Amino acid sequence: MIALPEDLATLRWIGGVDGYLDLIDQTRLPTEFVRVVCRDVETVWEAIKSLRVRGAPAIGVAAAYGVCLGLQPVASATPEAFLERLDYVIDYLGSSRPTAVNLFWAMERLRRVAQKRSGRRSPGALLADLLAEARLIHEEDRQMCRAIGEHGAALLADGQGVLTHCNAGALATADYGTALAVIYTAVESGKKVHVYADETRPLLQGARLTAWELQQRGVPVTLICDNMAAQVMREGRVQAVVVGADRIAANGDVANKIGTYGLAVLAAAHDIPFYVAAPTSTFDLAIASGEAIPIEQRDPREITHGFGRQTAPDGVSVYNPAFDVTPARLIKALICERGVIQPVTAERIAAVVSA
Repeated sequence: MIALPEDLATLRWIGGVDGYLDLIDQTRLPTEFVRVVCRDVETVWEAIKSLRVRGAPAIGVAAAYGVCLGLQPVASATPEAFLERLDYVIDYLGSSRPTAVNLFWAMERLRRVAQKRSGRRSPGALLADLLAEARLIHEEDRQMCRAIGEHGAALLADGQGVLTHCNAGALATADYGTALAVIYTAVESGKKVHVYADETRPLLQGARLTAWELQQRGVPVTLICDNMAAQVMREGRVQAVVVGADRIAANGDVANKIGTYGLAVLAAAHDIPFYVAAPTSTFDLAIASGEAIPIEQRDPREITHGFGRQTAPDGVSVYNPAFDVTPARLIKALICERGVIQPVTAERIAAVVSA
């Protein structure tokens, strides 16, 4: 097992019902390793919004713990006040990142627990129940990472070059990651895999996070600029593309970090299989296609003043979507904790996700 010390855990809950959330500040990597202590829901909201914690599964776990933090002040209140506060906290955290469906999935799961038990449990006992559920979500995410890795590793061959985009590794989840879980598990099985990591504009999650994480775990990695992918493919350096996802529609269209769609088009042009790895909690069967997925628009200064330095003229118009949508027809297979979904059709997705 490719393991890391506990202090490198992406996020962890410290203590009991009066405890707190502790997480890696991913905005400071790779030059600084800093952990952030979140003792209230406002700090969790800021951490999610500012990408101190990021990646759909990790956001879901952080939000679940954030709900618990938001309810600590009303642990001794009336049941009515507790449930009212619960609704407020969920709505508040939901405003932090609209595209990542795991955020809403985790919080709604906690809401259902509270609603089911509210008539029989005191607010203090309910808070303990919700923390237990958040811990369960956290542990399930760990198990999900390993299962995705086991299912996906079979799709990679010994000696292959694998291209990935953004960061879908341990920093984005509670354990191995999603896309990187496939790579880690392949390496564990004895396969030699060389990873090509896009830098991933504009916040450079590939350069700052994926390259750092792969180095920490001893997996060979070469960093490339986003616009080098076509050349790397043409030279025969890449035999597979594996990425994560923030939301997957019922028909298999995938929303992921901006630039993913372009990679899928390039992979198709070079006859390279394009895989998407994500847990079933990332599937949104209520959305028929990618056309209905909300796309977050981020601060123009991420482009004009990247990392604090101005690189564009004053007053220039900026378009900065955080995600794009890759149509299902370009995806060879979806890899989830329940297996490999291939071909990528609404029928196959429904059968696996709804099982």
